[in-house]
Amino acid sequence: MSNERVMNRWLVVWGAILIQFCLGAIYAWSAFTADITKKIADGGLYGFTTQQAQWVFSAGLATFAVVMVLAGRLQAKIGPRPIAVAGGLVLGLGYILGGFFGQTFPGQLVCIGFIGGAGIGLAYVVPIAVGVKWFPDKKGMVTGLAVAGFGFGATLWIKLAGSWFGGLLNTTAVFGLPGVQSVFVIYGIVFLVCVLLGSIVMVNPPAGYKPAGWEPPAPGATGKATGAIDLTSGEMLASPLFYMLWLMFVGSGLAGLMVIGCIKLFGIDALKASGAVSGENALVAAGVIAETAGAALAILNGLGRIAWGMISDVIGRKISLLLMCLAQGVTMLVFYQVGGFYWGLVIGACVIGFNFGGNFALFPAATADFFGNKNVGTNYGWVFLAYGVAGIAGPQVAGYFRDAAKGAGVSAWFTPFMIAAVACFIAAGLALVLKSPSHK
Repeated sequence: MSNERVMNRWLVVWGAILIQFCLGAIYAWSAFTADITKKIADGGLYGFTTQQAQWVFSAGLATFAVVMVLAGRLQAKIGPRPIAVAGGLVLGLGYILGGFFGQTFPGQLVCIGFIGGAGIGLAYVVPIAVGVKWFPDKKGMVTGLAVAGFGFGATLWIKLAGSWFGGLLNTTAVFGLPGVQSVFVIYGIVFLVCVLLGSIVMVNPPAGYKPAGWEPPAPGATGKATGAIDLTSGEMLASPLFYMLWLMFVGSGLAGLMVIGCIKLFGIDALKASGAVSGENALVAAGVIAETAGAALAILNGLGRIAWGMISDVIGRKISLLLMCLAQGVTMLVFYQVGGFYWGLVIGACVIGFNFGGNFALFPAATADFFGNKNVGTNYGWVFLAYGVAGIAGPQVAGYFRDAAKGAGVSAWFTPFMIAAVACFIAAGLALVLKSPSHK
């Protein structure tokens, strides 16, 4: 390896960010929920219930997680670049089809939820698996950077749809389609092109690659899991540690996905109930503030991925997971109370986004630490199934209680937020008993 020319490993990071920037579109779903849940009697074009809107979001998250298991295995067999390319093609196609056939709930569910979610699942694991192999010395940092674009991308897609340059939802009619479907077509084309560009540098390092000046620690030399000994997926699935990590991911992920899916609807209800907005334009003003909170959440989601990854490289994955889950649980306890005020809504959304982003740096890095670097692409796919469960549970719990309240306003959000807080505290408790598995 010492005399072999290799690619600059930082190109992998830039390619990863570009890919993840597009995949983060799923977190921009709240930008569309107000339009698609507006009653037809009030001038809406779709008339979805809150729970139907959340089902599109949940379907995308669940499909994303399930397909990622397959993608992890395929990229290990045929290489990462073809899988990333396939992800870009499927994601772009899903959104383009959603533009043309998304006038109904089944149309959006299939195109945006299932097809779009499958595209994300194919492409998502590639930057993580490739990045860990190029940066075995900085796994927390590189996983954070690799998935930071996922959070930052949502900010761009939310603001472009809602307000920047007049808002694509208000100003576009591609092929004569209404705003929501027109934006789907535009986004689909952009996603397809950008993911294909990022895929160019998605290649594994040569066999035996080590960063200059770095030597891997001997197993057990530091008293911590280091990824120096590799477990297959079968061996990992036989370890109790896998199920502890999996349940932690469900609990911690549930809270963030609940808020991401409903931040605009909750913000409007909370701001109106508190009197923070009033008058004829109260609904519009509340919508703008809630959109700002959603965009802030997305930005901190991206920053949290980087920050928690770097923090965990210093203080360790176990302590980082404990602190992240505790902080998220406390925030969910108070978010219902402070969300009715401008700064309370925005700051609360920022903290939730920051902690939620940490999941996507800490869990893949922990998977590599405990179960090895070699099979992290395949193994993390199994861990990531927890995200799919959280993606169904979080948004659906919120949607169910809001629809069941039948116009009761902000009080509908109390129970789902408390459920999310308890889930985070359970995850924090599990972090206390994490222990490296026995390796044969």
